[in-house]
Amino acid sequence: MNEIFFLFFENFLSAFSDLAYAIANPSTWLDWSDKRAMVRFIYYGASSEFFFVVLIIFLIVTSIGLLFRRFLWSVMRGLEYFSNLVGRTFAWAGLFMVLQQVIIVFLQRIFRVSEISVGPFGFVFTKDLSWYGEELKLYNAMIVCLCCAYTFVQGGHVRVDLFYAGARFRTKRIIDMIGSLFFIIPVMSVVWMYGWFFLWRHLVTPKISATDKLELLERKSRLLKWNVETIGFSPNGFDAYFLFKILLVSFAGMMFLQGIAFFYRSLLEFIEGPDAEGRYLDKDKLEDLTVQEANV
Repeated sequence: MNEIFFLFFENFLSAFSDLAYAIANPSTWLDWSDKRAMVRFIYYGASSEFFFVVLIIFLIVTSIGLLFRRFLWSVMRGLEYFSNLVGRTFAWAGLFMVLQQVIIVFLQRIFRVSEISVGPFGFVFTKDLSWYGEELKLYNAMIVCLCCAYTFVQGGHVRVDLFYAGARFRTKRIIDMIGSLFFIIPVMSVVWMYGWFFLWRHLVTPKISATDKLELLERKSRLLKWNVETIGFSPNGFDAYFLFKILLVSFAGMMFLQGIAFFYRSLLEFIEGPDAEGRYLDKDKLEDLTVQEANV
């Protein structure tokens, strides 16, 4: 037990120097013309070092926010604004998905067209209709992955509870904080960790493993090269399935941030009481058509 505590404390303290070094030397992990910098980016993207850096940032922001609650409200609003912005933007993928499906049906069944060519300014992108048909899965994945945090902000997810509805205001906030810290954030951390290496195994060779040490990856960097996955389920079908891996990582990252935002909102509402409930919450509102018709 003492060894575990010592290891945790050691990693926690080293996170301060790791963060300072990463900020002061961005070229060591962002300059991808250097393959060693690229493998460092891949390694640290889902490493224990990165976890502790995120942890200290979270603790610092929370500590400052408890002293200056206006600052914490601003952080929470910024995170919710980001979720709403991304969600409202990619929700349009649903419309594009329907329109593309209608176009495919008309071209295939009525005009007997076998492929579609698109592209302005002399650039022509030509693919078989089956490619566009399978691409519809990508639109659906965008809605699921990139609109999940937005739906959370809007209160659109189904809540199943036995006693939450009848609990007192501050009891609900405690339940929400526990749910954020012990369910949303840990689960999204695991999804990120596995999704991160799952993504990179389909982007570069040699294959990257979650168990590889940094020293091994730096030795592998001499052989590192891009090898983006372009294998489809059919000969002429959609062949950019690496995009789904990117969406998986994006989903985990956005839901992780939304878990933090939900914790901050619950904490602030717990401290300030019922008057703070729903403060600054940017929820979509449908216009009351009945009132509009009556006014007309």
